[in-house]
Amino acid sequence: MSVPTRVHDVALADGAHVYCEVYGAGEPLLLLHGGAGAGVNWKLIFDFESLTGHQFIVPDLRGHGRSTNPSGRISFGQLGEDVVALLDQLAIDQASMIGVSMGAKTLLHVATRHPNRVRRMVLVSAAPYLPEATRDAMRRAAATPKTDADWEMMRRWHVRGDDQILALWQMSASFADDYEDLSFTPPRLGCVATPTLIVHGDRDWLYPTSLAVELHSGIANSHLWVIPNGGHGPIFGKMARPFAQTALEFLTGAWGQ
Repeated sequence: MSVPTRVHDVALADGAHVYCEVYGAGEPLLLLHGGAGAGVNWKLIFDFESLTGHQFIVPDLRGHGRSTNPSGRISFGQLGEDVVALLDQLAIDQASMIGVSMGAKTLLHVATRHPNRVRRMVLVSAAPYLPEATRDAMRRAAATPKTDADWEMMRRWHVRGDDQILALWQMSASFADDYEDLSFTPPRLGCVATPTLIVHGDRDWLYPTSLAVELHSGIANSHLWVIPNGGHGPIFGKMARPFAQTALEFLTGAWGQ
């Protein structure tokens, strides 16, 4: 089990606290988990102890894991500002970044609002906007009764009580009802100069592959990797090692050599 080099509890301006673990030393690499997940999920992808040359920065995003969200409100744009505040607190001017689903949409906000903070980025299961079919699926997911196994898994990741977990399960419905937070038009995507790797499963039940193609078309300096038979967040399980190797090669600039 990897042991963090450092642990931070970062206070944000609105009273929220972001819990963050840091592993190793070297070039900073920020890892942003998906919605209702937590930083610990990245241990299924990266063996922090065996990888050298990187400083892995692994937060629990607002309201997730050990982090708090006293306002009860959450948006992708707000999470993007949290990321910048975290980098400021850690005295990191620029970092490479990987985000999955919610984390990837957070990175779109960082890359458009604060482009100088992102060296390179990997977007996994991202979307420039939410189609109506996706909004309906997110509302249904929020309303679906949860099993005992669902509760057991969530209680392992999120330590601030069942109210925290209930809020996370309702989060997707609040995203579905927001038509302003995620609205990355082609001109807006065209402002992204950050070298970007877009990773998408061709069997993603939430975001059709056409959305990944739109991101790739809009971000000039981007590559698209469609994973065959991959679902939403297709980088776990048997794809964990290939993804880790490919992502690190891209982020270190090996593709340009």
